[in-house]
Amino acid sequence: MKTMNLQNSDADQDQDQDTLIKEACSDSAAFAQLYRLHYDNVFRYCARRLFNRHTAEDVTSIVFFKAMRMLSSFKGNSRDFRNWLYRIATNAVNDHLRTAKRRADAIRDIALTHGGDHTLDAESTCELQEELLPVKQALLTLKPKQQSVITLRFFEKLKLNEIAEILGQNPATTRSQLSRALSSLRKQLRATADQHGEV
Repeated sequence: MKTMNLQNSDADQDQDQDTLIKEACSDSAAFAQLYRLHYDNVFRYCARRLFNRHTAEDVTSIVFFKAMRMLSSFKGNSRDFRNWLYRIATNAVNDHLRTAKRRADAIRDIALTHGGDHTLDAESTCELQEELLPVKQALLTLKPKQQSVITLRFFEKLKLNEIAEILGQNPATTRSQLSRALSSLRKQLRATADQHGEV
């Protein structure tokens, strides 16, 4: 019985959010509620891609500005809405990282902070941040699309079919894209280790 109540509660929440999405097309207060509901997830994703809190905040603002502008064209339910926001965020981050200078700046910022900016996980220890430093730097050397698929799969913990929907492609393409991205990441990490004489 308790399980059924929980399921009903989830269904009610989804229905409430479906209504909120419709209202937000013409009501700024309803959009503000959607913003509060989804801000943390979108910001965390941007931070995990950009590794800089201030840049992530700026890009997150762009994401919600675009979402507000395009909301009337959105078709779907509350679950589709989350993926739609991830798609906008992925494009916004990729646009930001498209220039070589911005990618180089991001890698330099990581090296300067030595993992001190806990944008990946607020609860992470300094030791874990230090261990993740080479991964952060290697990730930023990859193409933006490869960064997207790795971050969505391993940091956001989304399923392949959800990632495929966000990226606007079929799951088989996403699977092979993820495989190539991981291969590139491994090569980059090996090259970095060789450079520093690590085994």
